[in-house]
Amino acid sequence: MATSASTFSSATRILQPLNNNNNNTLYGNQLGMSSCFLGTTKKLYMKTPFLSPNSKRRSKDVLVVSEVVKDKNCNADSSLSNLCHITWPLDNVLITKDEGLELYEDMVLGRAFEDMCAQMYYRGKMYGFVHLYNGQEAVSTGFIKLLKKEDFLVGVYRDHVHALSKGVPARQVMSELFGKSTGCCRGQGGSMHIFSKEHNVLGGFAFIGESIPVATGAAFSIKYRKEVLKEADCDHVTMAFFGDGTSNNGQFFECLNMAALWKLPIIFVVENNLWAIGMSHLRATSDPEIWKKGPAFGMPGVHVDGMDVLKVREVAKEAVARARRGDGPTLVECETYRFRGHSLADPDELRDPAEKNHYAARDPISALKKYMFENNLANEAELKAIDKKIDELVEDAVEFADESPHPVRSQLLENVFADPKGFGIGPDGRYRCEDPKFTEGTADV
Repeated sequence: MATSASTFSSATRILQPLNNNNNNTLYGNQLGMSSCFLGTTKKLYMKTPFLSPNSKRRSKDVLVVSEVVKDKNCNADSSLSNLCHITWPLDNVLITKDEGLELYEDMVLGRAFEDMCAQMYYRGKMYGFVHLYNGQEAVSTGFIKLLKKEDFLVGVYRDHVHALSKGVPARQVMSELFGKSTGCCRGQGGSMHIFSKEHNVLGGFAFIGESIPVATGAAFSIKYRKEVLKEADCDHVTMAFFGDGTSNNGQFFECLNMAALWKLPIIFVVENNLWAIGMSHLRATSDPEIWKKGPAFGMPGVHVDGMDVLKVREVAKEAVARARRGDGPTLVECETYRFRGHSLADPDELRDPAEKNHYAARDPISALKKYMFENNLANEAELKAIDKKIDELVEDAVEFADESPHPVRSQLLENVFADPKGFGIGPDGRYRCEDPKFTEGTADV
């Protein structure tokens, strides 16, 4: 239905201006900005089919993440009508008690699990690269806890917490990190390749950008099932997570184009933690406002404070609802910050200590805890009980992983070929390479 303008709802609370006196961060000095938080954006107007976004750099004086643009021509029967409403009043509680406890528990699980991973890595229980999620929990929890089991989730190499939020048991994730047969990939995936068919987690991916085409394909399969195979109840969505560095890769632009062209049910979630390994986002990107790339392809582009789970959740609600209705994709840029180095092998010496301290003071778990206390949604005893529960859960996951067996040798070639017995395994069930005649003559070659 044609309309002169559609809006992406901002049921988020108003952001207060941050301390503008700290100019010690690298990116602040580079652009002559006085705000320590890059995410104090101006109004985000979401018009269809296209919008020419404000070309100005992020302003230090703006107080809100996004602002509702009321369309007087919105029809009450339009699928966009629920996007055309006034921002919630400041005194409105955004969550119920049960919702708050669920969000808190999921965020604490992510943090405790990653802290334990660091311990286990330095004790030699894990191998290879391990990328932790500390500090970014508001993004994973705010988005993924809105998904159904049937919805698809695709991440990158910082994927442990995504899987946990989607419901993959902590035992399975920890065992996978230990390389044990009880892991969600039977020990063959490791830290960067968490996968669960049961939970529709289509994997973490080691190379940035390669996950986005997979997510786009998953979204296409949903649309195909609904429109071609006539599965009326198939209202599933796909959620793709990736970082700021990925947004400069070719796959990102190609898939945004396809998703918008075919109105695929997908949400592109950019976890902009301001650093791509050791490269500052502002040094690597001509326009650091990633959300602008959405309107360029005819889809809403939204920017949100990724350190606030409630703001993330409200934006995620709208994006998921659009996808389920068949209104197409949304690009959401969540500005967040990782509290550790790029990986556990990174000494984290490139980021300014003042910058790290600034974001540490905005810890998303502490912020949610404070909000729940101020709105009488929980008391100290209830949250401590959750903390204790999670500590026991993570300890149990470690014990389970440590006691689990390593994969057997015969598992090595499984899931490599479509028909393993047609290549690597003989009719007798034994590996062909174990037959002395298999390598006959190769020594001469």
